[in-house]
Amino acid sequence: MTKFIKFTLTIFTALFLTIIYGLAAKPIHADLSNKYIHSTTPTLFFHGYGSGAHAEEYMVNGFVKAGVSKTVITADVAGDGTVTLKGDIPHNAVNPLVMVNFNDNHSTNYELQGQWVKNVLEELQAKYHFKKVNIEAHSMGNMAVMYFLLANAGNHNLPQIQKQVAMAGTFDGAIGWDEAAYPTMIVNKKTGKPSAMNDSYQKLLPLRHRYPRQIKLLNIYGDLKDGNDSQVSNASCLSLKYLINNRARSYREVKITGPNAKHELLHHNPQVNKILINFFWGK
Repeated sequence: MTKFIKFTLTIFTALFLTIIYGLAAKPIHADLSNKYIHSTTPTLFFHGYGSGAHAEEYMVNGFVKAGVSKTVITADVAGDGTVTLKGDIPHNAVNPLVMVNFNDNHSTNYELQGQWVKNVLEELQAKYHFKKVNIEAHSMGNMAVMYFLLANAGNHNLPQIQKQVAMAGTFDGAIGWDEAAYPTMIVNKKTGKPSAMNDSYQKLLPLRHRYPRQIKLLNIYGDLKDGNDSQVSNASCLSLKYLINNRARSYREVKITGPNAKHELLHHNPQVNKILINFFWGK
C-alpha cells in the first residue's frame, strides 16, 4: 500500500469519526440546552470573609458541566475599588457566570464592600450593557450585597437584580464574632424578627421599606443538628426575612443538613448546586 493511499485512508477515517461523533453529540447537546432558560442575564458570585473567587469555582464548574453556560469570567476588585474584568463575555452569551474576587478579603467595612458591589455592576454595565443581573453570595459576602441594596435599591440606572441567593448569611453576625446574644437569640418564625440585633443589622433596617420588589430571593442555610453551620447560627441566617419585610417577589428558605451543611462546605455541595441550577435557570 502506497504512502498516498495510507494517508488518504487516515484522513477519510478521521473525517468519518468526526461526522459520527458530531451526529451522536447533537441530541445530547440539544437535550441539555432544553433543560434550562436561555438568557443573557449574568449571574454574579460573591465570596465571604478571608476567601476569594476560588471558593466559587466548585459551583461554577458544576454549572458549566451541567450545560447551564459556557461563559465564565472573573471580576477582580482591588483594595481601592478598581474593577478589572478577566475574560470576555461574547455577544448573546447564554447565562454568563461572573466570579467576583475582593482582593481585600478581610475588610468588615460593609458600606465599602457595598460600594465594591456597585463598582462591579457599573463595570459590567459599561462594557456589556447589562440591564439585569442575578446574584449569589456566601457568608459575609451577603453583607456586601445587602449594604449595596441599602444604598442603591432605588437606583434604576444600575442593572436590576432579578434573583438573589443568600447562602449562610451573617445578617445578624457570626458565632464568636458579632452575633447578637448567641446562643440565646431566637427568630420569630412568622416575621423573621430576631430577639437581638447587632449594630450592622440595625443599619440594614431601612431595607424593610426599600428592598426591591422584583427580586426572587432564596435563603439557604446549613444546620449541623445544633442550630448552626459551625460558624453562623440559623437564627442569624433566618433574620434576613425581617429585613425584606414581605417585599420580595418571592421568598423561600432551604435548610441543608448532613456533613456538607458545614459553613465552608455549602458551596461545595452537589445538593446545593442542584438547588441553585433550578432556582436560577430552571424552566
